[in-house]
Amino acid sequence: MASSVPPPHAVGAPIRALLWDVDGTLAETELQGHRRAFNQAFAEEGLPWRWDVQTYLQLLRISGGRERMRTFACDGGQEISEALLERLQQRKQRHYEQLVRSGAIGLRPGVRRLILEAGAAGLAQVIVTTSGRASVQALAEGAAAGLIETFAFWVCGEDVERKKPDPQGYQQAIARLGLQPGEVLAIEDSRNGLLAASSAGLPCLVTLSESSRWEAGADGQEGFEAALAVLDSLGEPHRPLRQHRGPDGAPEQVCVSWLQRLRATA
Repeated sequence: MASSVPPPHAVGAPIRALLWDVDGTLAETELQGHRRAFNQAFAEEGLPWRWDVQTYLQLLRISGGRERMRTFACDGGQEISEALLERLQQRKQRHYEQLVRSGAIGLRPGVRRLILEAGAAGLAQVIVTTSGRASVQALAEGAAAGLIETFAFWVCGEDVERKKPDPQGYQQAIARLGLQPGEVLAIEDSRNGLLAASSAGLPCLVTLSESSRWEAGADGQEGFEAALAVLDSLGEPHRPLRQHRGPDGAPEQVCVSWLQRLRATA
């Protein structure tokens, strides 16, 4: 029987594609987007639930909105029907899409710049996310307007049986691209995302978000040792990045040439 463990990525292989996570990586959607939308859905349904920031940060260890609600109810000794879960998810989705399309949530520093630069350099780009397709579409029509044609395709929550930290989404993406794992770089913000990428044999750059910095500890490194580098953003000319771990000589902003050098030294 063949091993399920992917082979290590080839040292020094040039990057031919970027795989982008969405929530926390493209935009700070978790705390000011998804969390607020969940709370609006709970209020509409007459539930006494309210997820404050600390509660939501703990729930982010679980991938998927239905899964988070089910776990929250179970931990509180409550039963929740599949019908109620579905209603809550639909209400939440409606509020989230309205929020994102309104322009209330913008892209993180450096995201638009790097996507456009990578596209101009001929790199294939793909979205790999646990979020539903409707959520990604809302972001594409809001903060990410004008970038949608840059992505070859999306792998969303509906497209997989198992969500991150399972590698299935990334495995599906590299299979569709027809590339080897070592020719692809994943860009993530969370430990679950890094685990998914690493389990698929992919090198991974981590840009910590406001919702994942708590995972990384005071030094910004705890649990992210498998990443090629851990940054606080992709950087902009007016807002240079801070590197938490990685090779010496990090630039003020991530560019394609630096990503290629970073990959070559892995």
